[in-house]
Amino acid sequence: MDAFYASVEQRDDPALRGRPLAVGGARERGVVAAASYEARQFGVRSAMSAAVARRLCPDLLFVPPRFEVYKAVSRQIHTIFAEYTRLIEPLSLDEAYLDVTNNLQNIPSATRIATQIRARILQDTQLTASAGISYNKFLAKLASDYRKPNGQFVILPHEGLAFVEQLEVGQFHGVGKVTAAKMNQLGIRTGWDLRQQSEAFLRQHFGKAGSYYYTIARAIDHRPVVADRIRKSIGTETTFPHDLATLPELAEALQPCVEKVWNYCERTNLRGRTLTLKVKYADFQQITRSRSFLAPLCDQIQFERISQELLSALFPLPQGVRLIGVALSNLDTAAESVSRQLALDF
Repeated sequence: MDAFYASVEQRDDPALRGRPLAVGGARERGVVAAASYEARQFGVRSAMSAAVARRLCPDLLFVPPRFEVYKAVSRQIHTIFAEYTRLIEPLSLDEAYLDVTNNLQNIPSATRIATQIRARILQDTQLTASAGISYNKFLAKLASDYRKPNGQFVILPHEGLAFVEQLEVGQFHGVGKVTAAKMNQLGIRTGWDLRQQSEAFLRQHFGKAGSYYYTIARAIDHRPVVADRIRKSIGTETTFPHDLATLPELAEALQPCVEKVWNYCERTNLRGRTLTLKVKYADFQQITRSRSFLAPLCDQIQFERISQELLSALFPLPQGVRLIGVALSNLDTAAESVSRQLALDF
């Protein structure tokens, strides 16, 4: 979807249309969750602090997010997807991979399917979507960004290698800013540069991810579209209006995060075996502390106690804290958790 959260807000409030808009917290420590295309012209981007966004665009309008609305629209879109294929792999509320090789409409052209889906989304939601069409996930993802907004782009099999080699490595899905900077330091600036490196060299400098970089530089990606992807973690975090420095303050601020994560666990019947505490200090240095268990955490009291123990172990703090969060990973369903515990007890 194109600027999804911001586009929903502009759709629902005509007064916001055509104006630079950010969805997110307007306070000094707030963060931009999404920016309209009018705001992006000023350099405003998602995950940017509200303070920086305002400096770039003094006329920027902030609106609070309405996630229930975005989820409802996302369900509408997925209903349309389901008319064409059962192989739908959601990446987020506004993005998904679809395998249409054997589609439910028996349409022989993936390009025609993308055109139909985009038209249906516009008709049903009054929102625009962009699509990338290719023979693997990596190239389809690249193509999806190529004609935004409200466009689509096709990378044919004989075009894949040439398309990849002319891109800067920072444009590759799966290569973040830090990795791109490291590649640049090694003289790797484009897909062509990346393709000149051996797999052993890339693994030496980037670990297991080196094998992935080796294959995508050759326009190869064998990952299938996986429907109903298993969630890997559940987490939430909060940024404070001002830095916190005492244990009672931080313990109190952590509690709503713990409750939110556990409420999600209860609703979804999921449990986790690894608990991770995240802290970001005033200078933006970020640390995590984790504790793992043989059996999943099965009650909120235990979850709260361990979260607070991880927090207490950080004291005395080197400086104030601007953000705190908590997450559960190594997830099982509650039924699997019981089975695992019975096996351990036996």
